[in-house]
Amino acid sequence: MRRATTSGPGPRAARHAARGRAVQRALARLWHGACLWLVCLCAAAGAHAQGVELTTLELRANEGTLTLEFSARLTLSRAIEDALRRGVPMYFDIDATLFRSRWYWRDERVARVARSYRLSYQPLSGNWRVALGPLGQSYATLSDAMAVISRVSGWPLAEGSQLGAGQRYYLEFSYRLDPTQLPQPLQIGLGNDWSLGIARTVRVDERVVEEARR
Repeated sequence: MRRATTSGPGPRAARHAARGRAVQRALARLWHGACLWLVCLCAAAGAHAQGVELTTLELRANEGTLTLEFSARLTLSRAIEDALRRGVPMYFDIDATLFRSRWYWRDERVARVARSYRLSYQPLSGNWRVALGPLGQSYATLSDAMAVISRVSGWPLAEGSQLGAGQRYYLEFSYRLDPTQLPQPLQIGLGNDWSLGIARTVRVDERVVEEARR
Protein backbone atom coordinates (compact mmCIF):
# COMPACT_ATOMS: atom_id res chain seq x y z
CA MET A 1 0.00 0.00 0.00
CA ARG A 2 1.46 3.36 -1.08
CA ARG A 3 1.77 5.95 1.69
CA ALA A 4 -0.03 9.27 1.07
CA THR A 5 2.28 12.28 0.99
CA THR A 6 1.76 16.06 0.88
CA SER A 7 4.11 18.39 -0.85
CA GLY A 8 4.41 22.23 -1.03
CA PRO A 9 4.95 24.29 -4.12
CA GLY A 10 7.91 23.41 -6.22
CA PRO A 11 11.08 25.49 -6.57
CA ARG A 12 9.78 27.23 -9.67
CA ALA A 13 6.52 28.26 -8.00
CA ALA A 14 8.43 29.51 -4.96
CA ARG A 15 10.66 31.64 -7.17
CA HIS A 16 7.62 33.10 -8.93
CA ALA A 17 5.97 33.90 -5.58
CA ALA A 18 9.13 35.60 -4.26
CA ARG A 19 9.48 37.57 -7.48
CA GLY A 20 5.84 38.68 -7.21
CA ARG A 21 6.31 39.87 -3.63
CA ALA A 22 9.42 41.83 -4.64
CA VAL A 23 7.51 43.50 -7.47
CA GLN A 24 4.70 44.40 -5.08
CA ARG A 25 7.14 45.96 -2.64
CA ALA A 26 8.80 47.94 -5.44
CA LEU A 27 5.43 49.19 -6.68
CA ALA A 28 4.46 50.18 -3.12
CA ARG A 29 7.67 52.19 -2.76
CA LEU A 30 7.02 53.90 -6.07
CA TRP A 31 3.46 54.69 -5.05
CA HIS A 32 4.49 56.19 -1.71
CA GLY A 33 7.24 58.18 -3.42
CA ALA A 34 4.79 59.51 -6.00
CA CYS A 35 2.35 60.51 -3.24
CA LEU A 36 5.09 62.31 -1.34
CA TRP A 37 6.21 64.10 -4.51
CA LEU A 38 2.62 65.15 -5.22
CA VAL A 39 2.18 66.54 -1.70
CA CYS A 40 5.41 68.53 -2.00
CA LEU A 41 4.39 69.77 -5.44
CA CYS A 42 1.01 70.93 -4.16
CA ALA A 43 2.61 72.67 -1.20
CA ALA A 44 5.10 74.41 -3.47
CA ALA A 45 2.31 75.44 -5.84
CA GLY A 46 0.32 76.84 -2.94
CA ALA A 47 3.30 78.82 -1.68
CA HIS A 48 3.88 80.16 -5.17
CA ALA A 49 0.22 80.94 -5.75
CA GLN A 50 -0.26 83.03 -2.66
CA GLY A 51 1.92 84.96 -0.24
CA VAL A 52 4.34 87.78 0.39
CA GLU A 53 7.93 87.75 -0.84
CA LEU A 54 10.07 90.53 0.63
CA THR A 55 12.42 92.09 -1.87
CA THR A 56 13.57 95.11 0.19
CA LEU A 57 13.56 95.81 3.91
CA GLU A 58 16.12 98.27 5.24
CA LEU A 59 16.58 101.41 7.29
CA ARG A 60 18.32 104.51 5.94
CA ALA A 61 19.43 107.84 7.33
CA ASN A 62 17.87 110.86 5.68
CA GLU A 63 18.45 114.40 7.02
CA GLY A 64 18.56 113.45 10.67
CA THR A 65 15.78 110.89 10.41
CA LEU A 66 15.77 107.10 10.35
CA THR A 67 13.54 106.05 7.45
CA LEU A 68 12.14 102.71 6.30
CA GLU A 69 12.38 101.25 2.79
CA PHE A 70 10.12 98.30 2.02
CA SER A 71 8.99 96.46 -1.09
CA ALA A 72 7.44 93.05 -1.69
CA ARG A 73 5.85 90.83 -4.31
CA LEU A 74 2.26 89.99 -3.45
CA THR A 75 0.42 86.97 -4.80
CA LEU A 76 -3.27 86.71 -3.95
CA SER A 77 -5.09 83.43 -3.63
CA ARG A 78 -8.08 82.81 -5.87
CA ALA A 79 -10.42 83.18 -2.88
CA ILE A 80 -9.05 86.64 -2.04
CA GLU A 81 -9.14 87.87 -5.62
CA ASP A 82 -12.66 86.52 -6.19
CA ALA A 83 -13.88 88.29 -3.05
CA LEU A 84 -12.25 91.52 -4.20
CA ARG A 85 -13.94 91.31 -7.60
CA ARG A 86 -17.28 90.74 -5.85
CA GLY A 87 -16.88 94.06 -4.08
CA VAL A 88 -15.38 92.96 -0.74
CA PRO A 89 -12.66 95.44 0.34
CA MET A 90 -9.40 94.11 1.77
CA TYR A 91 -7.16 95.77 4.33
CA PHE A 92 -3.38 95.34 4.25
CA ASP A 93 -1.55 96.35 7.43
CA ILE A 94 2.10 97.37 7.71
CA ASP A 95 3.70 97.65 11.14
CA ALA A 96 7.29 98.57 12.02
CA THR A 97 8.71 98.91 15.54
CA LEU A 98 12.21 100.03 16.45
CA PHE A 99 13.77 98.58 19.63
CA ARG A 100 16.92 99.40 21.57
CA SER A 101 18.72 96.29 22.86
CA ARG A 102 19.41 96.27 26.63
CA TRP A 103 21.22 93.49 28.49
CA TYR A 104 20.13 94.62 31.97
CA TRP A 105 16.40 94.96 31.26
CA ARG A 106 13.90 94.12 28.59
CA ASP A 107 14.48 95.91 25.29
CA GLU A 108 13.14 99.45 24.95
CA ARG A 109 10.66 100.37 22.28
CA VAL A 110 11.95 103.56 20.66
CA ALA A 111 9.45 104.19 17.88
CA ARG A 112 6.56 102.56 16.04
CA VAL A 113 4.81 103.36 12.77
CA ALA A 114 1.85 101.65 11.16
CA ARG A 115 -0.45 102.10 8.22
CA SER A 116 -3.41 100.26 6.74
CA TYR A 117 -4.22 100.23 3.02
CA ARG A 118 -7.76 99.61 1.86
CA LEU A 119 -7.95 97.87 -1.52
CA SER A 120 -11.31 97.67 -3.29
CA TYR A 121 -12.82 97.09 -6.71
CA GLN A 122 -15.32 99.47 -8.31
CA PRO A 123 -17.54 97.44 -10.68
CA LEU A 124 -19.21 100.43 -12.34
CA SER A 125 -15.94 101.94 -13.51
CA GLY A 126 -13.91 98.72 -13.59
CA ASN A 127 -11.17 100.46 -11.58
CA TRP A 128 -9.29 99.47 -8.46
CA ARG A 129 -9.04 101.91 -5.58
CA VAL A 130 -6.36 102.18 -2.91
CA ALA A 131 -7.11 104.28 0.15
CA LEU A 132 -4.80 105.31 2.97
CA GLY A 133 -6.86 107.06 5.60
CA PRO A 134 -8.90 109.82 3.92
CA LEU A 135 -6.72 109.79 0.80
CA GLY A 136 -7.43 107.53 -2.15
CA GLN A 137 -6.41 106.88 -5.73
CA SER A 138 -7.93 104.78 -8.53
CA TYR A 139 -5.96 102.45 -10.81
CA ALA A 140 -6.82 100.70 -14.05
CA THR A 141 -5.58 97.23 -13.09
CA LEU A 142 -5.21 95.11 -9.97
CA SER A 143 -1.47 94.81 -10.51
CA ASP A 144 -1.13 98.61 -10.54
CA ALA A 145 -3.04 98.87 -7.28
CA MET A 146 -1.02 96.09 -5.65
CA ALA A 147 2.21 97.81 -6.65
CA VAL A 148 1.16 100.76 -4.50
CA ILE A 149 0.27 98.75 -1.39
CA SER A 150 3.38 96.58 -1.57
CA ARG A 151 6.09 99.23 -1.24
CA VAL A 152 7.05 102.15 0.99
CA SER A 153 9.92 104.57 0.41
CA GLY A 154 11.33 107.14 2.82
CA TRP A 155 8.87 106.31 5.61
CA PRO A 156 10.03 108.25 8.72
CA LEU A 157 10.52 105.89 11.64
CA ALA A 158 12.52 107.80 14.27
CA GLU A 159 14.25 111.13 14.72
CA GLY A 160 18.01 111.18 15.20
CA SER A 161 17.50 112.73 18.64
CA GLN A 162 15.75 109.52 19.75
CA LEU A 163 18.87 107.46 19.06
CA GLY A 164 21.77 107.02 21.42
CA ALA A 165 25.45 106.78 20.51
CA GLY A 166 26.92 103.30 20.65
CA GLN A 167 23.52 101.65 21.13
CA ARG A 168 22.26 98.61 19.28
CA TYR A 169 18.88 98.69 17.57
CA TYR A 170 16.70 96.23 15.70
CA LEU A 171 13.47 96.42 13.73
CA GLU A 172 10.41 94.21 14.02
CA PHE A 173 8.42 94.39 10.79
CA SER A 174 5.17 92.79 9.69
CA TYR A 175 2.93 92.96 6.63
CA ARG A 176 -0.37 91.11 6.46
CA LEU A 177 -3.90 90.95 5.21
CA ASP A 178 -6.10 91.85 8.19
CA PRO A 179 -8.88 89.22 8.42
CA THR A 180 -10.64 91.09 11.25
CA GLN A 181 -11.65 93.78 8.74
CA LEU A 182 -13.54 91.29 6.57
CA PRO A 183 -17.35 91.04 6.73
CA GLN A 184 -18.49 88.79 9.58
CA PRO A 185 -19.75 85.93 7.34
CA LEU A 186 -16.32 85.66 5.70
CA GLN A 187 -14.53 85.49 9.05
CA ILE A 188 -16.16 82.14 9.86
CA GLY A 189 -13.94 79.18 9.02
CA LEU A 190 -11.19 81.10 7.25
CA GLY A 191 -8.64 78.69 5.80
CA ASN A 192 -5.12 78.96 4.42
CA ASP A 193 -6.51 80.65 1.30
CA TRP A 194 -6.97 83.77 3.41
CA SER A 195 -3.61 83.65 5.16
CA LEU A 196 -1.33 86.26 3.66
CA GLY A 197 1.47 87.91 5.60
CA ILE A 198 5.11 88.00 6.58
CA ALA A 199 7.11 89.07 9.64
CA ARG A 200 10.81 89.84 9.93
CA THR A 201 13.27 91.04 12.55
CA VAL A 202 16.39 92.83 11.26
CA ARG A 203 19.32 94.45 12.99
CA VAL A 204 19.96 98.12 12.24
CA ASP A 205 23.42 98.95 10.94
CA GLU A 206 25.31 101.03 13.53
CA ARG A 207 26.64 103.29 10.78
CA VAL A 208 23.09 104.15 9.73
CA VAL A 209 22.23 105.02 13.34
CA GLU A 210 25.26 107.32 13.65
CA GLU A 211 24.46 109.02 10.36
CA ALA A 212 20.85 109.64 11.44
CA ARG A 213 22.09 111.23 14.68
CA ARG A 214 24.10 113.89 12.87
